[in-house]
Amino acid sequence: MASTLAANERVAQIFGAQQTAFQAAPFPTAVERLDRLKALKQQLSRYQDVLADAMCRDFGQRAHAESKMLDLLGSMLELNHAISHVKRWMKPSRRSTELLFLSNSVKVMYQPKGVVGVITPWNFPIYLALGPAIAALAAGNRVMIKMPEATPATNAVFKTLLAEIFAEDLVAVVGEELLDPNVFTSLPFNHIVFTGSPAIGKIVMRTAAANLTPVTLELGGKSPALVTRNYPVADAARRITHGKATNAGQICVAPDYALVPRERMDEFVEAVARTFKGFYKGKAVGNPDLTSIVDWRQFTRIKRLLNDAHSKGAHIESCGPAPVGDDRTLPLQIITKVTPDMLVMKEELFGPLLPVVPYDTMEEAIAIINARERPLALYCFSHDSAERDNLLRRTHSGGVAINDWGWHVVNHDAPFGGTGNSGMGNYHGEEGFRELSHAKTVFKRHRFFPIDLFYPPYGNFIQRMALKFFLGRPDPALDAPQHK
Repeated sequence: MASTLAANERVAQIFGAQQTAFQAAPFPTAVERLDRLKALKQQLSRYQDVLADAMCRDFGQRAHAESKMLDLLGSMLELNHAISHVKRWMKPSRRSTELLFLSNSVKVMYQPKGVVGVITPWNFPIYLALGPAIAALAAGNRVMIKMPEATPATNAVFKTLLAEIFAEDLVAVVGEELLDPNVFTSLPFNHIVFTGSPAIGKIVMRTAAANLTPVTLELGGKSPALVTRNYPVADAARRITHGKATNAGQICVAPDYALVPRERMDEFVEAVARTFKGFYKGKAVGNPDLTSIVDWRQFTRIKRLLNDAHSKGAHIESCGPAPVGDDRTLPLQIITKVTPDMLVMKEELFGPLLPVVPYDTMEEAIAIINARERPLALYCFSHDSAERDNLLRRTHSGGVAINDWGWHVVNHDAPFGGTGNSGMGNYHGEEGFRELSHAKTVFKRHRFFPIDLFYPPYGNFIQRMALKFFLGRPDPALDAPQHK
C-alpha cells in the first residue's frame, strides 16, 4: 500500500513539475525542438542492442533482429522525418480573409498544447511509446509516458535512456509500479495518446472526459485481408503469413482473418502452411526467430479462442507442434470452417491465429467486411485498379495496404490512425504535429479598415448593401414574424 501511494504521489509530482516547466517556457524554438529530437536519435542508436535484449527477456523469446526492425527502425524513421520537417511544420499558415474583410490578415499559428500523456501497450513498447512522444516533442510539448506492466526490463532501459538526455520535467517515464492506470489518465493532461484495445480505450476516454482532455485513441479490430481472384494465391499467402508470424501476430495492424475465393481455399491454406514452415525451417517451437506469446495470460486467452472454435466445428491446422512446459512460442494456427458465432470471428485475435473465410462474389466479401466494426487496417490483394477502388470506396478502415500488409504504418509522411471502433485522431508526420498542437487563428485588423461601419445603430447604407450582396433577396412569400 505504501509503495502504491508513493508511486501515485510521484506521478502527480512529475505532472506538476512538467506543468510548471511548460508555463515557464511555453513555446520552444525550432532549435530547441531539433536538439531534443537529435539527442533522442543518438540515444536510440546507442541503446539498440540493450533495448533488443530487454525486449527479448520481456517476451521470453523475441529475435533481436525483429525488435530492431519493428520497434527501433520505425522509431528512427519517424525521428528522421520529424527532424527534417519540424521547422516547416512550425511556420504559421497564412489564410485568406472573407471578401468582407479584404485588406486584413488571417493566419494560423501552431502552439504547443502543454503536457501530453502517452499510454503504451506491450506489443511494441518502444515504437508505440516513441511515436507519440516524437510528435509531442516536435510540437513543443512535455511528455509523460506510461509504459506497460508486461515489459519491466524494457521499461527500465527506456527510462535510463531518456533520463540521460531529458530532465523529468520534459520527458518522464512511469511503468509497472503504477498499479492503477486511472491514476495516470485522471491527471488533467492537455492531450492523451492511448494505444490499446477498444474496451480500455473507452475507459480512458471516460476518465479523460472529467478534465475535458482531448484524446487520440489508436485501437485495433479485426483487420481483413481480401485475396481477389486476379491475384496469385501463393504471393498473397506469403505476405499474409508474414503479417501473422511477425511478433507472433501480436500487432494491432496484423491481418486478422483472410477472405479467399471459395474455389482457392485449399490452395491458400497449403501455401500459408508451406510459407510458415519455410520461414522457420520447419521448426517453430524453440526457434529463436519466432516471437513468444508475451505472457501466460495472453497464451491462455489464445487457447480459449482455439478451444471455442474447435468445439463449434472449426478445422484447425497447426503449422508445427504445440509448445510444452514453459515454452510460449505458438506456431501459426490456420482455422477453416469458421462460423460467425465463433469467438475467432468476433474478437480481435492478436496472436498467431488465422481464420480463413471463403467467399463467392466481391459483393459478399465486402458485406462480410462491413458487417463488422471498422478495422484499423484493411489489406487488398488485387491487380485490378477498378476492383481496388470499389473496395476503398465501399469500406472504412484506419489505413490500407494494397498487395501487402502493414507497411503503410511505417511511412511517416502519412498519418496513422483509426476510425470508429478502431480509434480516433492521428499521429505520425505532419498530422501528428497538428494533432498535438493547438491551431490558433490570429486575425489582424488593418489600421484603416472601416469596421466601425458595422457597429450600431443598425440600418445604415453600407450595412444594407453588404447584407443584400451576401444574403441576396428574401422570399416575400414567406411570412416572417415581426419583432415588436
